[in-house]
Amino acid sequence: MSAEAWEPVQRVRTYEQVMSQIEDRILDGRLKAGDKLPSERDLSALLGVSRPSLRESLRVLEALGIVDIRPGGGAEGGAVLVGEPGSGFVNLLKLQLALGQFDQKEVLETRVALETWCCEEAAARASEQDHHELELILDAMDNPDISTAEFNRLDAAFHVRIAESTGNTLSSHLMGSLRTAINRQMIEAYARLEDWKKTATVVRSEHRHILDAIRQGDANESRRAVGDHIRSFYNIGNVEGPNNPR
Repeated sequence: MSAEAWEPVQRVRTYEQVMSQIEDRILDGRLKAGDKLPSERDLSALLGVSRPSLRESLRVLEALGIVDIRPGGGAEGGAVLVGEPGSGFVNLLKLQLALGQFDQKEVLETRVALETWCCEEAAARASEQDHHELELILDAMDNPDISTAEFNRLDAAFHVRIAESTGNTLSSHLMGSLRTAINRQMIEAYARLEDWKKTATVVRSEHRHILDAIRQGDANESRRAVGDHIRSFYNIGNVEGPNNPR
């Protein structure tokens, strides 16, 4: 990586300008997953910024899951561009939902859009191994002594596993991120139920029906079933909460 490829930044919001230069190089292909940035000393000199300002920008990029800051010097240490999706998006989405930046109606609409597509694709693409692993999740949900938290964890695992069975990595990551982000809201929805085990029986039955439709390769029925399943729970569980009527 040549020294001419980097430009000294202006002395306004320095760490953001450092981030901008790194982001620009990722977007135009000059930097790619697995590439290692110059050492802290070299990069701060190339950019004309202090090392504390550089560290601040790298910490933000690390929190976003863009770079991995590895301790130590030499070939193993330093900042490396991450090649696999991490927790950055999950954490950002979770905080934005908690702050009310997206309301539950938008979450519902997004879930329906994403999960109906996933079930439709799963009906065409899922393998016998996918079917088997989905069945195991549902078997675990049948445990009569299961706790609310464990039931919700397995519920999320079922929906994420369907997304994974499509073979679309981005969709499965989005599904996993969304379910992780709404975990608290889902647990609170179960807590509001007068008889959560009664609702759990309905959820189990609907899950079995979704899996049967996927196993039979019935794209239209799997799509319809999961859409009805999601809308039904949001109504029964009052997921939007008492102060946010539909």
